[in-house]
Amino acid sequence: MAIIPTVKCSAIARSIAFYTEVLDFEVRREWSDKTDPGFAWLIRAGDVLHLSSHSGDGVFGQAVVVEVTGIDALFETFLSRGLKTPASPDSPVHEGPLDQSWGTREFYVDDPDGNTLRFTQR
Repeated sequence: MAIIPTVKCSAIARSIAFYTEVLDFEVRREWSDKTDPGFAWLIRAGDVLHLSSHSGDGVFGQAVVVEVTGIDALFETFLSRGLKTPASPDSPVHEGPLDQSWGTREFYVDDPDGNTLRFTQR
């Protein structure tokens, strides 16, 4: 069984660019020709994520956990590719990897539509 999240986006081309150019996802298949509404099937380290700008698919502001290894180096890679951190004292976990009290090391990334990807290392 596989559970595959569908992330809501307002502009499929912008979202595909962010997820592939900054966050290491690859487009496996795309049904949009980079116009809206559109749909894309992305993969990262063998895991699948869907992007959709169709009206009935998902909601803005959701959170998706992405389990990784080498979290500190990964964060630095994302920064070198143009990831902007919000510089918010209310969200230090958006600023860089942070050891959480529940035993993981995490950083959060907001996509162009305000969806949060929680990169987590156990």
